[in-house]
Amino acid sequence: MTNPMLPFDTILFDVGGVLLTNGWDHCERAEIMARFDLDPAEFEARHPAPNDKWERDLITLDEYLDATVFYEPRSFSKAEFFKAVCAESKLLEDGAMGVLEEIAASGQYLVGVLNNEARATNEFRFDQFGLREYIEVALSSCYLGLRKPELAIYRRAVDIVGGAPERILFIDDRAENAAAARKAGMTAIRFEGAEALRRQLEEFGVFATR
Repeated sequence: MTNPMLPFDTILFDVGGVLLTNGWDHCERAEIMARFDLDPAEFEARHPAPNDKWERDLITLDEYLDATVFYEPRSFSKAEFFKAVCAESKLLEDGAMGVLEEIAASGQYLVGVLNNEARATNEFRFDQFGLREYIEVALSSCYLGLRKPELAIYRRAVDIVGGAPERILFIDDRAENAAAARKAGMTAIRFEGAEALRRQLEEFGVFATR
């Protein structure tokens, strides 16, 4: 329900790069390639197409790993490899977790996430870092079958939360994702650290000016 006394009805956060480290971006992949003595160039050549399907929940974790790593015998198991992948997820230094907690505790907004993530890593990260304690809606690519910065995922998000798109505030660290949200009619902030985010939220009237 719209509350004209508040600047927004819904606030959506990206996860990787805003709340947590990226789960499986190029830096994390390079670290894992070195740890398991894999050829990074070979992996990166194989990664894009199956990763796109994996993040849309069109293939399983096993299918993704078969396509990118286990297309030949390895000295380690899929479970060992995926455990190492999960270990790359950490709270982001200077991230927005404290801001998320504060907004959720206010009870004034519908709070959620709008993120690109495969189901296996998404659910691990939600559980490991207690994100479900703070969010009411999870608009993850693996649940919607769409990925940022496709305009369709933002439009689907608007349809799901309801109301006018300009009453939705979206926070993301990637400029192209924030730009796409604006194209869909949302208000968007590019995340550049917790203190800068707090200042922007004060300017929007989400937080009282200190």
